[in-house]
Amino acid sequence: MFKAAICTIGDEILIGQIIDTNSAHIARKLNETGIKIQSMHSISDDNSEIKSKLAELLEQNDIVITTGGLGPTKDDITKAALYELSGSTHYVECEAQTQINKKLLQARGLELLDINKEQSMLPNKAEVILNHKGTAPIMVFRFEKSLLYSLPGVPFEALAALDDVIKDIKEHFQTENISHRVIMTYGMAESALAKRLDAWESALPANAHLAYLPNPLTGVRLRLSIYGGKQEDNAAELDELVASLEQIIPDAIYAYGDDNLEHCIGELLLTRSNTLSIAESCTGGKLSSLFTAMPGCSSYYLGSVTSYANEVKSGVLGVNPETISRFGAVSRECVEEMAMGVRRICGSDFSLATSGIAGPGGATADKSVGLVWVAAASEKGVISTSFQFNNDRIRNIERFSSSALYFLLKKIKSDYNLL
Repeated sequence: MFKAAICTIGDEILIGQIIDTNSAHIARKLNETGIKIQSMHSISDDNSEIKSKLAELLEQNDIVITTGGLGPTKDDITKAALYELSGSTHYVECEAQTQINKKLLQARGLELLDINKEQSMLPNKAEVILNHKGTAPIMVFRFEKSLLYSLPGVPFEALAALDDVIKDIKEHFQTENISHRVIMTYGMAESALAKRLDAWESALPANAHLAYLPNPLTGVRLRLSIYGGKQEDNAAELDELVASLEQIIPDAIYAYGDDNLEHCIGELLLTRSNTLSIAESCTGGKLSSLFTAMPGCSSYYLGSVTSYANEVKSGVLGVNPETISRFGAVSRECVEEMAMGVRRICGSDFSLATSGIAGPGGATADKSVGLVWVAAASEKGVISTSFQFNNDRIRNIERFSSSALYFLLKKIKSDYNLL
């Protein structure tokens, strides 16, 4: 299998001024193409360091992809370093990129300056992939045993060029197949899943690999991969492996592919023309934002009440003040009345409610930080449960939200007789 390294160039990443998202996108694309990512690196804006690190990586890999350092200002020095590294002797204008740059700038009401023209001047050893989204073209250097691609650092420019880069790679390398199957799970910690799957994982074929990818909002994503072979053979083998996996953790699997809980809920509601409303306290609108971020949610999502104050729980949702006085806002009794109240107000088929203690304050003698009560209601009745987490405020809210979503998903499936 061919090997690759990915490098970001620029002090702004090393000092934490910006976050590197390019490497993750590039890695996914290369992996889908059948190329193994050996390493990722960040290099400072230093000519000698860029040259020495890239020379080292070119010796160790078949492909090296860099992003950054191609702008028009003096601190963008990648092109000069690659000029020296490639043994170029002069610069050549890429006239096609110059014309693109002229049009891009004119569309913004700007003139093509000399500093912009300089970006189209490339080392003579470089081949060009045109950049239709920005002013710095993608440079391709073909060394004796390896290829180097230099991409702009601006994410939407780098990502727009990836298809052309992959096309060029495929023209020079006969890549192997890598087949993936993603299984979404919830309700089991990564360690618990690993223990349950230990024997199954140990018996996997030599060309298969299982990866655990935990996320507080979506659960643990399992990625099952098969390296080499034919796509159709891999697909059949993956079907068999997933079928055997389903026998071991049927209660934990909720979706296949890169899916999430809110999308699964939305799809279930859509297929039956049902609707949803939400009453939030401790989650403070987080649940609502997850649903409204999805296109088409207006077909099933009616609205929410963020009832942070007890006065809103009582005055808007209709929670009995005596319930709060006797049991507290963070209680089974309160959250069930919240769920029934918002369902009544919105006229939805299903409703969800949360009330908890996100922290760091708010704990009582019998209720600690990280406690959340969740309720889900429908015409078949209301059910509730509690969860206890021990994280900081932001992470607690994420855990509260994902646990509530999974609880709602199970309620809907139960009502539909899908469990």
